Amino acid sequence: MATAITQAEDEPTCPICMGLFNVPRQLPCAHTFCQSCLQSYITSKAIEHETKRCIECPVCKITTGHFKENKSTSEWASLFPVDTVIQSMLPTKSKVDRVCDACTADGSSVTATGFCVVCDEAMCDNCQQFHRKQKILKTHTIITIQELLNNPQNVMKFAEGFTCFDHEDEDVKFYCNNHKIACCGICFLKNHKTCSDVRHMNEALPALLREKKPSEIIEELKKLETHLKTCIDAKETNMKDLESQVNGLTDQIKEMRTKINTALDELEMKVKTEGRRILKEVAIRTQEENHQCMSLIHAIRNSQLLCETVHKYGMDIQKFLTAEKIKSQLPLYYSQVRERFERTDTLTVQVKFTPLLESVLSLSSSDIGKLETMTVSTYTVPGLRKPTKECQVEKVETFVVNISGGTPSYTGITILPRDRVMLVDNYNNQCILLNNSHQVVTTYNLTGMPHDICDVGDEEVAVTMYDQNKIQILLVRDDVISPVRTITTKYKCYGIAAAGKGEMVVVGDCGNAKYCWSLIRDGREVFYSDMYDSPSGYYSYIAMNNSKTRVYVTVFKKNSLVCFNMEGKKQYSYSPDNLKGHFGVAVDRDDNIYIVGCASDNIHQLSPEGCIIQVITTGVPDNPRAISFDNSRDIFIITNYSEKPKLHIYQLK
Repeated sequence: MATAITQAEDEPTCPICMGLFNVPRQLPCAHTFCQSCLQSYITSKAIEHETKRCIECPVCKITTGHFKENKSTSEWASLFPVDTVIQSMLPTKSKVDRVCDACTADGSSVTATGFCVVCDEAMCDNCQQFHRKQKILKTHTIITIQELLNNPQNVMKFAEGFTCFDHEDEDVKFYCNNHKIACCGICFLKNHKTCSDVRHMNEALPALLREKKPSEIIEELKKLETHLKTCIDAKETNMKDLESQVNGLTDQIKEMRTKINTALDELEMKVKTEGRRILKEVAIRTQEENHQCMSLIHAIRNSQLLCETVHKYGMDIQKFLTAEKIKSQLPLYYSQVRERFERTDTLTVQVKFTPLLESVLSLSSSDIGKLETMTVSTYTVPGLRKPTKECQVEKVETFVVNISGGTPSYTGITILPRDRVMLVDNYNNQCILLNNSHQVVTTYNLTGMPHDICDVGDEEVAVTMYDQNKIQILLVRDDVISPVRTITTKYKCYGIAAAGKGEMVVVGDCGNAKYCWSLIRDGREVFYSDMYDSPSGYYSYIAMNNSKTRVYVTVFKKNSLVCFNMEGKKQYSYSPDNLKGHFGVAVDRDDNIYIVGCASDNIHQLSPEGCIIQVITTGVPDNPRAISFDNSRDIFIITNYSEKPKLHIYQLK
């Protein structure tokens, strides 16, 4: 079922049929399709109401068209302009059937011999003669079709301008720096006449080209394509895993056949039939989803090739406006990726047997068991986003955890697989497990006072209990929490962070105002840092970078963050005036550091080298405390210290 891209990487392809373009027609949103593909799409998707006659772009879903009543849907595709740049980029063998645009509009099919670069139309010999006789048209430049096809730069060198995005018959002449938009004379008079910084395009172009580099957009398009291919690979892997599960179900049944022979024969047949049906349905759905994903890849690739071609051969006005147009598509691409392709619904199957095996011979197949399916939505590939420095941190949700008992104090938090969350309540000495809807699933009473928690893999979490000098390892399976083992430390342990599968780093109080951190592996401390002498501050929380080469420790009351290498050598410290009483610390997938300022009510976002990126204050609650990052979804959750504590979810966008 692997999906392949058969065309050469440097040849633009139609996002619908995924083959080379045949008469490429461009929609106002700048996406291009074969005329026949577009017409087929229009026939099935055209919107025709009393007040609305239009279509949605197959790629970005933007409504476009708004056709007149005297035009039937069978004509709509031919009314869109030919994308001459894409046409010129195609191999010559795919364009031998180029027809006259004017004759096509009249229902005829006549071979084109020339192309007017001003009107953007292919013409036959008769139409060329008529074109040259018209007073208003005789100054237009007409080149032969062969000149058009031989090289993309033949189109670029003859084109004199670029039409306005909103008024197709008007050339772009101005750039409004107040609104950051290019416009024609009509747009200027209508929307920008009172703006203070409007320049003629020739004057504004040099500075604009320095600011908006097409090469950066090209790199971003390449990143989008790579990410989408990864999404397809993840779905294909899920499909193969599901097939293996379905095939393995019959083996599971055969092991029990000696005891439940007749009944299991019936159950086996049901499992095979139902399993194959589910497999077929998932295969069809996966193929459809991947086809949609490939369509978006082709659209992104076309944008990339267009940008590269114009950047290489086009005039400055074309370089800028093409980059501007494609840049406007990027938010739509990101939105399409996040909303339609990143999330994979993982379907698993299993045979669920009843506990009545002693009397199984007297039971029918329906009494023994049935095939169950379970869909779990997971991010099988890291979420797509720009580098952290270009992202906005937005608060997306706040919720209260409803538990019985006294007022809670959530001093530690960690995000588990399947979007679950686990908290430690310092006041009530317990752990709390939340499902992906943030509802309490279960609680677990601890023997000591907890401070922090982290996920150490294999469905296990580690909880520090500072009053007992212990780390409690708990198993979290099927929404049940059970104890596994206990690790004793040389000090009162506070903050804890995962350092690899089954490994963790811990900070603690050694007594006599001395503090340290250690690396624990296989239940033993394999590294113990030098003691930190601090009569006025103490180690509070700890985090580790993704490559497991650095440790970040927050020092409470000293209002600072200290970075160490894995040999315990100090690399740098961070102590700004606007970070007060801070507690939690976490690291995102780009190794940027997030420090929670409990008394300053803010979150400091640092680069891996300790340089400030931004201070987040918007949406930060009073007295924020613990923090945990989910790098697969680019979200983090913080707790706050108050009489009615809540959990607050933020996302990098």
